[in-house]
Amino acid sequence: RCSEPELYAEFVAAGKDIARDYEAREFSQAIRKIMALADRANQYIDHHKPWALAKQQGEEQAVQAICSNGINLFRVLATYLSPVLPAMAAEVESFLDIPPMTWEAIATPLTGHAIKPFKPLLTRVEQEKVDAMMEDSKHSLGNSEPAPPGPLQDDPIAETISYDEFAKIDLRIARIDKAERVEGADKLLRLELSLGGETRNVFAGIRSAYEPESLEGRLTVMVANLAPRKMRFGVSEGMVLAAGPGGDELWILQPDAGARPGMRIK
Repeated sequence: RCSEPELYAEFVAAGKDIARDYEAREFSQAIRKIMALADRANQYIDHHKPWALAKQQGEEQAVQAICSNGINLFRVLATYLSPVLPAMAAEVESFLDIPPMTWEAIATPLTGHAIKPFKPLLTRVEQEKVDAMMEDSKHSLGNSEPAPPGPLQDDPIAETISYDEFAKIDLRIARIDKAERVEGADKLLRLELSLGGETRNVFAGIRSAYEPESLEGRLTVMVANLAPRKMRFGVSEGMVLAAGPGGDELWILQPDAGARPGMRIK
């Protein structure tokens, strides 16, 4: 007979919630509940210490009862794990010499039942082996083929900034009212940008990519709250946003239809 019917009933009763978690695909919830039961079973065995009782004369029946309870609790846990560890469940069924485990079957504990000689079902992974695998993975990653070329490899993403830092940047829609070359500056165009009631003078390094006339009347995006920068050609009162590696491969950002000068980028 089962000498701990209340403990066994506690394990069986948990099956309803665990089954519900499986059906809802809340697998992590199910595993957490199973692990909590496993901790409970370990506490039971550790409290009664059958290995110590086995050394005491006349405690043979107590040792057998404790071990039988442990095996029954193990059977319940293996049943709950069978949906995610089917191979291990099959080995448990062979070891316990029982039919395929089901939720319904565990309602009754095993009593008066012989089991086969025990053999380890799982092997503990030692920390040294984990460290060795991690080290091997580092070498494997180091020897792997380089990532295909592209913008992110050529120009990696900068360090992370906070939202508050980003929020300080004031991006606005601007219309290019006038664009002209800057004498003595091979890379610069001088742009007059309208912000809808305010005009800014901005020097942009996009001369190699655009003819000045092609820019006039177009909308673009600028950093409106950038501190003015004094240059030998004049003062630049902001920055126009452009993408590309440089040279003639630069493209200014253009907002979609409907945007108007002065609108803030959100």
